Amino acid sequence: MVKIDLITGFLGSGKTTFIKKYVSYLVGKGYNVGILENDYGAVNVDMMLLQDVMGENCHAEMVAGGCGEDCHKRRFKTKLIAMGMSGYDRVIVEPSGIFDVDEFFDVLHEEPLDRWYEVGSIISIVDAGLDRDMSRQSRYVLASEVANCGTLVMSKVQDASEDEKRSTIEYINEVLTEFQCKRQFGDDVLEKNWDDFTDDDFEGFMSTGYKLNDYVKLWFKQRDVFNSVYIMNKVMPQERLETIVRDIFADKECGDVFRIKGFLPVNDTGWIELNATAKKTEVRPIENGQEIIIVIGSNLVEDKIKRYFE
Repeated sequence: MVKIDLITGFLGSGKTTFIKKYVSYLVGKGYNVGILENDYGAVNVDMMLLQDVMGENCHAEMVAGGCGEDCHKRRFKTKLIAMGMSGYDRVIVEPSGIFDVDEFFDVLHEEPLDRWYEVGSIISIVDAGLDRDMSRQSRYVLASEVANCGTLVMSKVQDASEDEKRSTIEYINEVLTEFQCKRQFGDDVLEKNWDDFTDDDFEGFMSTGYKLNDYVKLWFKQRDVFNSVYIMNKVMPQERLETIVRDIFADKECGDVFRIKGFLPVNDTGWIELNATAKKTEVRPIENGQEIIIVIGSNLVEDKIKRYFE
């Protein structure tokens, strides 16, 4: 059976960066790896961020949105069926940051996937400076993402104080309690600069497994709560882009903005990648991209957001 890993984490937590490190290790050890980007959005920017780990022993597939949740679930299953016949040793699933983990287990319990796949590890990524100002629906998503993980990995620990890290763990435990999950975290959270990961760390990720825990289900349609605004074919100086990003996060009339990400061309020499949360904006050069910026959040006001880019 093919081992399948799920890498969960709320929007902007660092899932894609973690996957790049994890997959690089697996490929280096001779594994044939498939990555499935499973996103509700109509455009999957994270797919492009994985290009530098693609090669003979690593391929990526994508499930994009653009239809209802039932349709999305069928596409997820169909893609896993195709990947199950592709000879992979390990399949890594990166879901949307607003993904209900129940879908992962539901699909894998269906034929023929229940005969082809075995759940390997569920790894949950959480920002060390996690924002506590979350809606009830967002808190539920966070609870569902961490409740069953084999390992909870903190990201951006080098940018957080000990108080911030401790506060983040306390908040996660409060959210789990809110949804009547008995699981609680403490010293079992991996707090380590990702640049210092060792072979032992990666071997641990491969074998960490998962821990099934009950929690109260919160029923809602993803599309009724979370949405995205797409800004296409815009060219501007990097400084202007960073100013716009700060203004959108600060402007509550834009809605509850969780994350802004995408790409812009820089002269004729290449591209820049944007990855921004309310706390931090990161811009770095990247070899290839496309002219798109995606604003992700809840109750977004599209006209208001797009005005910033005019």
